[in-house]
This record gives sequence, structure tokens and C-alpha cells, in this order.
Amino acid sequence: MNGVVESLKRKEKVEEDLYFAKRDRELLQAMHRQQVRPLAGEPVVIVSGGQTGVDRAALDAAMALGLPVGGWCPKGRCAEDGPIAPQYPLRETPSRDYAERTAWNVRDADATLILYRNALSGGSLLTAKLARRAGRPLLVRDLSEGFDATSAARWLTTNQVRVLNCAGPRESGASGIYAQALEGLKGLFALWAERAKLLS
Repeated sequence: MNGVVESLKRKEKVEEDLYFAKRDRELLQAMHRQQVRPLAGEPVVIVSGGQTGVDRAALDAAMALGLPVGGWCPKGRCAEDGPIAPQYPLRETPSRDYAERTAWNVRDADATLILYRNALSGGSLLTAKLARRAGRPLLVRDLSEGFDATSAARWLTTNQVRVLNCAGPRESGASGIYAQALEGLKGLFALWAERAKLLS
């Protein structure tokens, strides 16, 4: 039975990787066609796609500190745990395609931070590819090796980031990553917001 389950998981991963590879060029073209629209003129803004796991942790960490949040989510406010709650002020893309909102969040941010564990895959890998090809600053951190909020805040300040896109695995793909990311991001956002105020 375990062998069948593992085989299905491998098959799903291959299909997912093929899908993202196929969409990669199309999404990059769409990013260049769309005009970048900065979010509201706040000192710092955190955006994400609202999915469970790292996306949701970023929004919750920012909101707990009173920082503005935003971002794009799929049409219907889709997430693996049901429609994204209205407390998260995310805008819907025209389609239910997760990859579309991934591209639009990269596009509308000054930089992207990806938190993951062990290996990048799926949507997190696509996010990294899109950020690199669009020439956006990108910071990728493996939480299994710990998270240094001070060095991450320094990176944000050095790159003069005001709108940060946060991404990473959903909770079902990395159990416990929401809590782990939430703790690290609260520390990061507090440091970043304070430095941004001093520089503004």
C-alpha cells in the first residue's frame, strides 16, 4: 500500500513539474506585457498569494505588527483549506490558475523572499525562476537550517525594498511550516519596518 501511495506522489510531482515548465515561458511573457503597479504608498508592504503555509504566515505576521498587506490570489480566492478569508485583502486574478497569481505577485513586488525546507519544488520553484528571470532581488532560505532575521532585514534594506513578496510551500506539503515561518517573519518584519522608517 505504501508503495502505491509513494508511486502516486511521484507521479503527481512529475506532472506538476511538467505543468510549471510548460507555463514558465507564457507567464514570463505575461509579466513583461503587464505594467507594474506599485501597491499603496506605505513604508513597507507584504504581499503573498494567501495559500496555507508560508503565504499565510507572511500575511499573519505582517498583520500582527500592524503592517499593510496585499497581493494576488486565484479567482474565487482559492486555497487548499477553502476560500481565503476576507480579512486578507487580496485581489483576485482573472483565472483560478495558481501560477498566474504567482507571476503577478512577483511582478508587483520589489523583491521576493522564499522560505522552504530541504528542496525547492512546485510553486516555490516557479516563484524563484520568475523572480530571477524578471531581474527582481530574490532571497531563498531553507528553514531546516534556521533563519537569520537580522541578515534578511539587512538584505531588504540594502535592496531598498518597500514591497516584499513572500512565498513557500503550502502546509500540506511541509507540515508545521506555517508556525516556523510565522516566528521568523515576525522578527524579520519588525526589524525591516523599523529600518525603513529610519530611512524614509
